Amino acid sequence: MGALALEIESILSSRDYITLGLKNPSKDNLGNPRILSLLSAYLERSVQKNERILETSQTKDVITIFHGLRAPSLSIQQYIDRIFKYACCSPSCFVIAHIYVDRFIQRTNLYLTSLNIHRLLITSVMVAAKFMDDAFFNNAYYARVGGISTRELNKLELKFLFGLDFRVHVSIETFGKYCSVLKKEATLIERSIQSCGTKDNWANKDDTTCAQSIAR
Repeated sequence: MGALALEIESILSSRDYITLGLKNPSKDNLGNPRILSLLSAYLERSVQKNERILETSQTKDVITIFHGLRAPSLSIQQYIDRIFKYACCSPSCFVIAHIYVDRFIQRTNLYLTSLNIHRLLITSVMVAAKFMDDAFFNNAYYARVGGISTRELNKLELKFLFGLDFRVHVSIETFGKYCSVLKKEATLIERSIQSCGTKDNWANKDDTTCAQSIAR
């Protein structure tokens, strides 16, 4: 565990740390950390909101190298789960990646959409792992995980870092604020599950209506 990860664990209450699933998974703890589903829901709602804005207004999206011609077949949730499974990075990396993406879109006036979110995710998680974790893979490996070429990922990483002005440091206070936002996401999800009447079966049921309700 990296130094930042140790500092993070020291300031977050043990309850919050466990609730968000920020502890590194053990052999006894099967399944993905909750932070992944919370982040997925948050990003999905942001994407849908931005696409509604672009569709109903005169605003034009800024096309960048992060944009694909069409949205990938994998959902945001599936893509994040895939990255976590194969990249073997700490759960906290996904919070750091979220912070990086937020900084990037603020500095570049980019709209988060289904055409760019996947490339932004694999790039930001890779950069976060390099900054935060004790061990990480090379770019070629992350490219295979993300379903893109090494050459493309190298370009994405460089563009991303310049977009961040190489501001990859994240303070403990900032990390805590973003965790608080994702904790609120958990409350929204819980309410949506209850309103759909599928609380008991949520983990094993693919309910499109509920999913759309949560994403709004």
